[in-house]
Amino acid sequence: MKTYQQLNIDGIIFDYGGTLDTNGRHWANVLWEGYQHALIDINESVFRDAYVYGERSLAKNPIIQPNDNFHTLLLKKLREEFDYLIANNVLTEQDAHRRKDAEQEIADWCYLYVCHEMERNTRKLLKELSGKYPLVMVTNFYGNMNSVLEDFDIRKYFLSIVESAVVGVRKPNPSIYQMGIEQLNMAANQVAVVGDSYDKDIMAASSIGCQTIWLKGEEWTKSEHDEAIPTIIITEIDSLTSIL
Repeated sequence: MKTYQQLNIDGIIFDYGGTLDTNGRHWANVLWEGYQHALIDINESVFRDAYVYGERSLAKNPIIQPNDNFHTLLLKKLREEFDYLIANNVLTEQDAHRRKDAEQEIADWCYLYVCHEMERNTRKLLKELSGKYPLVMVTNFYGNMNSVLEDFDIRKYFLSIVESAVVGVRKPNPSIYQMGIEQLNMAANQVAVVGDSYDKDIMAASSIGCQTIWLKGEEWTKSEHDEAIPTIIITEIDSLTSIL
């Protein structure tokens, strides 16, 4: 594990999903726990197919609106996933019949999961770091990032938000990180990028000269990565307070 006492930086770019909201857990893993909590009788591989379908549907269609908070987003995401499961005759008749209650139960569970992470780690971390550095967020999201951050009371810590659905560029295209660097008005090597995705965050930001902090957690799939690429590797988001 690569750790150092201090980085010589002037600004920080944060990823959002899987980094600030779940402390390194891929959202598919969190949602799968929600399905289990609601006692939905499907196997994980089928759930993953539904998850991919839902993500693609939300990316292609104007389903998420700018004023949607995270709970509303979850309900819309789950609606897409359940549509897929029903269309493919995956759900039991009982689960299909109670879909609205199940969607609500899963959304409530996942929303409370994030609320807990915000209370446990994220708010106090951002409050501390924003007192030392300007912070920018660079995220692949649906166009409602500002509403989500306001809902969790952390928008105030960020100088600017660079959101894929707004700027028309998605990670791992490094140009979206270049936009974040421009918002900070700094050279790339003055900026630390913090993210959970090795490919979308660490490789993309490293390729344009940023220092990188990889939050190594539960990924979508288990993969081997070159751990010489990240400047620092952490396994808990609150480790940043002793590094930065």
